[in-house]
Amino acid sequence: MKIIVSVKQVPARDSALRINGAGKWLDDSDLSYEMNEPDAYALEEALQLKEKLGGEVVVLSAGPQRVTQTIREALAKGADRAIHVELEDENALDALATAQLLAKAARAEAPELILTGLQSEDLGYGQTGVILAELLGFSHATIVMEVEPQGSSVRVKRELEDGWFQHAVLPLPAVLTIQSGIKKLRYATLMGIKKAKTKEIKTVTASDAGASLAPGAVMERVYLPQRSKQTQILSGDAADVAHQLVEKLRFEARVL
Repeated sequence: MKIIVSVKQVPARDSALRINGAGKWLDDSDLSYEMNEPDAYALEEALQLKEKLGGEVVVLSAGPQRVTQTIREALAKGADRAIHVELEDENALDALATAQLLAKAARAEAPELILTGLQSEDLGYGQTGVILAELLGFSHATIVMEVEPQGSSVRVKRELEDGWFQHAVLPLPAVLTIQSGIKKLRYATLMGIKKAKTKEIKTVTASDAGASLAPGAVMERVYLPQRSKQTQILSGDAADVAHQLVEKLRFEARVL
């Protein structure tokens, strides 16, 4: 079974975040980067499927040259090879443009499964995997917690609201967006790190992939929320004050 895992490199969660001079994204001059955690769970699921069923795990990532660090990490954990779609500015693309780029690169591989994380930790749109499936004409499922290939189909367990789950059978090929926390993530071994240095990373440009880089949505402004302090004095007897407080928590603070 050939499985493609789409991974994204995002700013590390402990980075000090500052808005750049244009006010449209983060100042990346002193940011450190890491693999998007939901994508790490997608990679772990793919590696475990490979261990059970055999086949090949191919990592697919789009971004500037620094993305190779994250690609090497995935190879060190056990992926077989990688495709790097090189971009000058990955933040210029929206979910649709990104999915179009990934679809062009993935189509030539003819995979049976494409796994992605549920969403990215920097933008959190949760759309790229679903759009990718639509562009490729693959079946798809989101918030997947279990994956069980069955010949020409795959049975998945999806997490729904309020503790409910859904089991579904999808025809292959399929795109699945994986829920975080479903497996224990592995660490790269010293042997894996050594082997990763010799594994193939195929580099293609956006023009090689033949994809359009014109985004359908543009981020106009990134800003920090304004902090403000307000004090309100509630008067009356205890019952009346309690009633006022509940109303404000429900309709103004919206925490109830």
